[in-house]
Amino acid sequence: MPKNLFDNICEEKLFSELFLKHSKELHDFIYYKYGESVDPKDKVQEAFIKLWDNCKKISLQKARSFLFTVANNLTLNQLKHNKVKLKFQQNEYSDRTNESPEFVLEEKEYLLKYQNALAKLTEPQRVAFLLNRVEGKKHKEIAELLGISRKAVEKRIYGGLERLRKEIDGI
Repeated sequence: MPKNLFDNICEEKLFSELFLKHSKELHDFIYYKYGESVDPKDKVQEAFIKLWDNCKKISLQKARSFLFTVANNLTLNQLKHNKVKLKFQQNEYSDRTNESPEFVLEEKEYLLKYQNALAKLTEPQRVAFLLNRVEGKKHKEIAELLGISRKAVEKRIYGGLERLRKEIDGI
């Protein structure tokens, strides 16, 4: 009857022999398949650590296969992680700007002035102006929406624009 080899892989001597027998081959496999950039020596070490952690579950006959599978998976995971890191680094962030702090402050002040000036418009002027300038609707569309003539829409928009110019200096 064959000897049960599950417990033997946990013995230090047998494990050392496995390391000496398969480490160079495993290193070369990772090196030739993925190159030096993935650090094949680390992958070999990590694979043997996982083998040691699972030594009671793995038979001697399956140890080599386990090592190669683990090392390959670790390498693939690292490559995926590197791809995610690269993609993250290439993203442009909206919180980063090339504008000076003075410009950003002026922009905020201008926005506040604009909002205050909009609040001072009459309701019909504000509605017509915002439909035209913010939503991009044409005068004819606004007239149909509000149930008024096209001339009335023009008068509201241009009247609102004049008031905004008076309220906000620098337009």
